[in-house]
Amino acid sequence: MSHDDTPYAPSRIRALPSWLLGRAAARGHRLVADALATEGMRMMHHAVLSAVDELGPVSQAELGRTVGIDPKDMVALVNDLQKDGLVTRTPDPKDRRKNAVEISPTGKQRLCRTQQLGDQANAELTAALTPDERAQLITLLGKIALPDR
Repeated sequence: MSHDDTPYAPSRIRALPSWLLGRAAARGHRLVADALATEGMRMMHHAVLSAVDELGPVSQAELGRTVGIDPKDMVALVNDLQKDGLVTRTPDPKDRRKNAVEISPTGKQRLCRTQQLGDQANAELTAALTPDERAQLITLLGKIALPDR
């Protein structure tokens, strides 16, 4: 959706931070989703693969709690990633009743590519900003999105 496709909103609403943040988030989501799709990756799969890379090896249950995904949905996501050869599941050495999920070498390669694509999409999203403005935007959005941190 280009800016010409944005639904009409009265000028008073278009000046609200909440409306602007929503429009920016929708555009960013679209850019990143489209970029990841070129690698056959959906955003939730990318988020889980990134988390596995950062946390792994990690139990599926802990992964779901950490990322905030329902256990049933996490099973499906990990199944998809495993089917594509991006993660492996082995018995957790800490608790053999659980599976430990770990990123595979193929998963690391795919993650590297999808991270680059995500970075490019975010660069496109913030192309109208100078580097200093981009850094300031990230700081300000952090204060809004995570006010208690």
